[in-house]
Amino acid sequence: MIFKVMTATLFLVVAGCSGQHPEPMQKAQKAKVSPSLSLEMEQLCRQNAAYRYNTDRQKIAVTGFEQFQSSYEMRGFTPLKERFVCAFDPEGQFLHLSMR
Repeated sequence: MIFKVMTATLFLVVAGCSGQHPEPMQKAQKAKVSPSLSLEMEQLCRQNAAYRYNTDRQKIAVTGFEQFQSSYEMRGFTPLKERFVCAFDPEGQFLHLSMR
């Protein structure tokens, strides 16, 4: 009887220790890009968002800039609080605009 209890306890302890550990979430890196390139990307983002949302470029607000492994993202919103994300390749070329 004691042998069965010890075997069951040992099995539960070993099974509890072998559980999978979740992978840590990937975080964005701090962008280290030249001011002229970031300004150019911001202008491209504003231009494309203004065209997509049929509004004036000056009314588009760009609020965030993040660098990932092989791309950049700029976040922003329109005067009607519609959110969007502009994506750029590693060289700063515009890829696409995603509506959120």
